[in-house]
Amino acid sequence: MIAVGIDVSKGKSTVAVLSGLGELLLSPRDYPHKEDSLNELCTWLHSLNDEVRIALEFTGYYHYSIRDKLIREGFFVSVVNPYLMKKFNDGSVRKGKSDKKDAIKIATYCVEKRNHLKPWNYLGKPYETLKFLSRQYHQMISLKTKQKVQLDNLFDLVMPDVKKVFLLTNRPTSCLALYDFVEKFQSWKVIKDMTYSTFEKRFLSYMKKKGYRPNASKAQRLYNIAQNSLLPREANYCTSLILKQRIQLAKSTESATVAILKQMQELVKTLPEYELVHSFNGVGDILTPLLIAEIGDIRRFTSGKALNAYAGNDAPPFQSGTYLGTRRHISKRGSPFLRKVGYEVILALKISKPIQDPVYQFILKKQAEGKPKMVANMAGLNKFLRIYFARVMELFAI
Repeated sequence: MIAVGIDVSKGKSTVAVLSGLGELLLSPRDYPHKEDSLNELCTWLHSLNDEVRIALEFTGYYHYSIRDKLIREGFFVSVVNPYLMKKFNDGSVRKGKSDKKDAIKIATYCVEKRNHLKPWNYLGKPYETLKFLSRQYHQMISLKTKQKVQLDNLFDLVMPDVKKVFLLTNRPTSCLALYDFVEKFQSWKVIKDMTYSTFEKRFLSYMKKKGYRPNASKAQRLYNIAQNSLLPREANYCTSLILKQRIQLAKSTESATVAILKQMQELVKTLPEYELVHSFNGVGDILTPLLIAEIGDIRRFTSGKALNAYAGNDAPPFQSGTYLGTRRHISKRGSPFLRKVGYEVILALKISKPIQDPVYQFILKKQAEGKPKMVANMAGLNKFLRIYFARVMELFAI
């Protein structure tokens, strides 16, 4: 057997090759992620006329090109968790790290663990696309949250208490109405200098033009707040410029988030488990594509326990001799995105309160036993993922 260890970095990979007995056949060498360079590597590996097993680490998206190239060439490729590689053979007194050392370490791991390596299994094109969109969606949500905080601070300078008049919900039009209003009038000082009839006329006309429902009582409340307000910062060109740029950035982020989610919703409807997952209590139009995207093809898991481990929602045993630890925490060594989406499902369950739902009943049971809310919620997520695995696997077994 030939063991190939690849340390992947941006734009290149360092490759080391060992025999089944640990003999160094190829000293660590850099291969750029170019077609001709990788063709040279594949040709040399084929010329060895022996079973070739290749191991490399998850490295974001840097390893995609070389992984796919080697699989297309017919090689056995295993993608290893970096944490396992970090803990492997960590017995050296003198610490040191380089791409060459890492390549040899990965090749050595491939030799010693050759009977336990699992070949890379593609999720399938729809699942990979969904996962890509899901990660972009979460990044947009994070960016949108930061922008909202910054805009709130800016609104406190030019229009304190303006958010009290606009009912803000999770719907995109809720924030857009607030942004459009502030972008139009920019400061309470502008409204102060108007009569109420002039402001009401301009306000109702502008809201109607933007497609919102005209509301005279809202105009009255806004005008009253403006008349009684004290501005921390005066309205001037600099303030207007920053306000306009911030609002435009927030609007573009909001529209990008909506577009990504819409694309995910269209794609997820082509999958066989969509209707089943969408029927689960607590899983609606938004959480369905996010949940399926983060779990992927359920057939790659062996059990509900394995799915919970993938989410980092498992509590590994802690036992030594006669001691058995009972106060254990979840490992969190798994997908934080899946844990986040799963936790949102549990919160949706607690809001809707479906009495007959087994997960909701389980959460209530844990709370009745005196468990803290967070512990009960994560226990409910554990049960939800087990049910998800069982029911979706039944669907594929038909």
